[in-house]
Amino acid sequence: MIPAPAFLANPERFMAFSRWAAPLLGAVAVALAVAGLWLGFSAPEDYQQGATVRIMFIHVPAAIMAMFVYVCLGIASLLALVFRHVLADAAAQAAAPLGAGVTFLALVTGSLWGRPMWGAWWVWDARLTSVLVLFLFYIAYLALRASIDDETKGARAAAILALVGLVNLPIVHFSVYWWNTLHQGSSMFTKGALAPVYATPLYLMMLAYLTGFGSLWLVRIRGEVWRRRAEAAALRAARA
Repeated sequence: MIPAPAFLANPERFMAFSRWAAPLLGAVAVALAVAGLWLGFSAPEDYQQGATVRIMFIHVPAAIMAMFVYVCLGIASLLALVFRHVLADAAAQAAAPLGAGVTFLALVTGSLWGRPMWGAWWVWDARLTSVLVLFLFYIAYLALRASIDDETKGARAAAILALVGLVNLPIVHFSVYWWNTLHQGSSMFTKGALAPVYATPLYLMMLAYLTGFGSLWLVRIRGEVWRRRAEAAALRAARA
């Protein structure tokens, strides 16, 4: 039996797998998002935060996914850098814009949530600043790849940058415990921290974000594979 990583490392097998997996994950993501949003926005107002508590169902999963996607980017970059695996490089390149988008969403919704809670749209505390740095790493990765004409050199330079950025992830996660911050600590994975009326839609939205990312990631990797195949075919035709 072929191990799962080796199975998916083969471009042909990956394309066959992703052809049905991407739409399936997309359909699951839509169903979970509809259920999560319905339960979330019909939940009662919080006694302290009022109606603004509902931003949690958008913001918290986005913030978690911002870190998760960067882990995916880092692992894919490591595999591409060490093993020169083309599909791993395509996976890293495909993940970066998705990670940047979800991190931007986390920053915007966090600002919208912070204004009524803290009285300010933005404060330079450890959690917010480290998430902003995470967003800048995503942008720097994309900019570095785009700025180098030689795609191979650009991929290697961006992969190194992505690995450097992994250092920021523990800072993002533990910042609320290491420094004084207005940002609250983790409650999603703390037993009893959230009432079921809030926990259920939050978990549904977390799963929706996760499966949605999986679907979009597979679609983007497929597009990158097709692009590289088309460029290789054009190059062969030009040399013929």
